[in-house]
Amino acid sequence: MSSEPPEAAAPGRPKQGHVPSGDRPPYPAGEGRTSPWGWIPSLYFAQGLPYVTVMSLSVVLYKNLGISNTDIALYTSWLYLPWVLKPLWSPLAELFGTKRSWVAVLQFFVGAALAGVALTLPTDRAFQLSLAVLWLMAFSSASHDIAADGFYMLALPQHSQAAFVGVRSTFYRLANITGQGALVYLAGELTERTGSVVTAWSAVFWLLAGLFIALAAWHAFVLPRPAADVAGPGRAAARGLVAEFFAVFASFFKKPGIAVTLGFLLLYRFPEAQLLKLASPFLLDSVDQGGLGLSTKEVGIAYGTVGLIALTLGGLCGGWVISRIGLKRALWPLVLAMHVPNVAFLLLAMTHPTSLAAISAALAVEQFGYGLGFTAYLMYMIHVADGTQKTAHYAICTGFMALGMMIPGMWSGWLQDHIGYVPFFAWVLAATLPSVVMAALIKIPDGFGKKADDTP
Repeated sequence: MSSEPPEAAAPGRPKQGHVPSGDRPPYPAGEGRTSPWGWIPSLYFAQGLPYVTVMSLSVVLYKNLGISNTDIALYTSWLYLPWVLKPLWSPLAELFGTKRSWVAVLQFFVGAALAGVALTLPTDRAFQLSLAVLWLMAFSSASHDIAADGFYMLALPQHSQAAFVGVRSTFYRLANITGQGALVYLAGELTERTGSVVTAWSAVFWLLAGLFIALAAWHAFVLPRPAADVAGPGRAAARGLVAEFFAVFASFFKKPGIAVTLGFLLLYRFPEAQLLKLASPFLLDSVDQGGLGLSTKEVGIAYGTVGLIALTLGGLCGGWVISRIGLKRALWPLVLAMHVPNVAFLLLAMTHPTSLAAISAALAVEQFGYGLGFTAYLMYMIHVADGTQKTAHYAICTGFMALGMMIPGMWSGWLQDHIGYVPFFAWVLAATLPSVVMAALIKIPDGFGKKADDTP
């Protein structure tokens, strides 16, 4: 399962009334150009790393600290809230300062928050204090997404934006693999060497903090200064922009069939939202507790590295399938590809294999299927957002996507603690029914997403 937000594939920033960046020069006359290769990879690596830290790394951290599955799922699911509400405060990035300055300042904030987590872990109230800091970091990260995506669109002409979409996605994925794979493995290695979970995880978060401060300093120096990235008008224009902003929301909820659309956005990942929060605890829990008894290092390899590589390949294949036959024809194969492989977790819970290779293979199958199925979700959001206000409407879709992950995840740990892993994973399979029903109700135009024969 992936907690990746769709910003990795398409920008989501409510913004109206501006000239498209492809119609104006992205740099002031006479200023030397900074190569996009000098900042796009690092910018989207920096966008992905705090998200995966909040959503996935924190789950492994708290499991290592002995926190119950009920509390892990409940409180880390609340950390989705900034991404749910992100479209509501996005006008601030339009009103005050430049996108460039927002990016640099927010990256320093994220770095400081990561250091704050490292400082809280040795305390007596590590769980509560670290959660509070992660909450602040989540708001900073969600705000950084707004600024980074906005800056990307201002700093590059449209043809270059298209050319670098794959680069953005690749480095966002690398951030996920770094967080769920390399850093989890490092935490396990340091735990074995020092004999202290707290010392190990403190070192990991100090490392992350140093990395983010370095990225912030790098971007403060290397990010270009596009002519289009001007300071917002401030409070003087707030009333007009806010009125326009609510008009955009109103137009979204007036779309035909909006009730079915919202049902699909909220329920398509209903089973995955529950499975996501219990995947790492299941792998880490001992066999007598119903888990697989893997070490933290092994989870970093099997789930955080092998699984995420399979997820990436699944996403690429899903995009290729849609481009060949269109979303309407591909929908049901992709829906089945997303949900059927969840049976892998049920089989793992029933058989408790001890081979890391076998466990990794099962996780790879599940993640590959999820990558395939998630492309249908992303393409449907693009279809919903299509129109004159596509950027703003896409951002609203991402908020509902995050809400659909947050609410089911909150009760998943409580449910598993009460019924055990085998019944829980059986429930996850049954929970695919709402997703299937909503997939049957949505309407998709013929040929939507299919690559035209003359498209390069």
